[in-house]
Amino acid sequence: MVSIIKRELYKKIFKIIKDYDEIILARHIGPDPDAIASQIALRDSIRLTFPEKKVYAVGAGVSKFKYLGNLDKIDYSTLEKPLLIVLDVPNFIRIDSIEELEYNAILKIDHHPAEDIVGDVDWTDEKMSSTCEMIANLIMNTKLVLDQKIAENLYLGMVFDSDRFLLQNTSLNTFKTVYDLLNISKIDFVPLYNHLYERNLVEEKFRAYLINNIKISENNFGFIYVNDETLKQFNVESTIVSNQVNDFYFIKELICWMFVVYDERNEIYKANIRSRGPVINEVAAKYNGGGHKFASGCRTKEYKDIEALANDLDIACKEYITKENN
Repeated sequence: MVSIIKRELYKKIFKIIKDYDEIILARHIGPDPDAIASQIALRDSIRLTFPEKKVYAVGAGVSKFKYLGNLDKIDYSTLEKPLLIVLDVPNFIRIDSIEELEYNAILKIDHHPAEDIVGDVDWTDEKMSSTCEMIANLIMNTKLVLDQKIAENLYLGMVFDSDRFLLQNTSLNTFKTVYDLLNISKIDFVPLYNHLYERNLVEEKFRAYLINNIKISENNFGFIYVNDETLKQFNVESTIVSNQVNDFYFIKELICWMFVVYDERNEIYKANIRSRGPVINEVAAKYNGGGHKFASGCRTKEYKDIEALANDLDIACKEYITKENN
């Protein structure tokens, strides 16, 4: 049963969506399936519910996630201060592709700890497993329309961000949301896993390289930097590095680990960090990064920042071990 507080929040969200004829949906740079799936699912639901509205999902696409749907290209000068919906991102610096957008109001829906984005209507709940879990609940408890493709995207986003419901962000409400979504939509979810988990032999060989070359400190912190030569050697894209970071969750000798890759096109280092104990988002925030307590990342143009971040994470691991042993 939906609480009175949550019911009122759903009404506010539906009302602000209903009030605007032009809507832009944005999410964080370097998107994962939860970010893109929540963005496309909500866009498509609004379009089905209000066919007369102009609704666009913006940002750089990722070829690996094209199965979720297509993003939109729009000339912002043609819009008259639309509603901006920001999904799966807590801070302005990490919103993708809205630099030239003049918007009238913000609707924020996010499951990261709150930072500098505060929506005119704001739903921030870090207890949620994913932004897709939030969007699924919103759609199923309002007049927003749900079709099969929308349901499939929402399911995939929840599966990805909870790592198949294995992570600490999974709750009883997560399973209830999944049950309700599957019960209402009747989607065949088993074939969907191929999108998330099917890999070719090259990717598996690259995963073996990561396992064989990660450096693990005496404090159980793991670090690996994958340079451009290595990517070319294995004939893989840089996004593969971040996609494989979750595979290390159950290595006994690791309590925290960081994968780093250099993006030549944007001239920036990308770090993906995971933890099975130490809180890492506060450490990442020192380097203009952020995220969840146990799943974070950052981007920087200076490798010295990566070295400093690695050192700070190692210290966090040491402090965590000391605390656990006392």
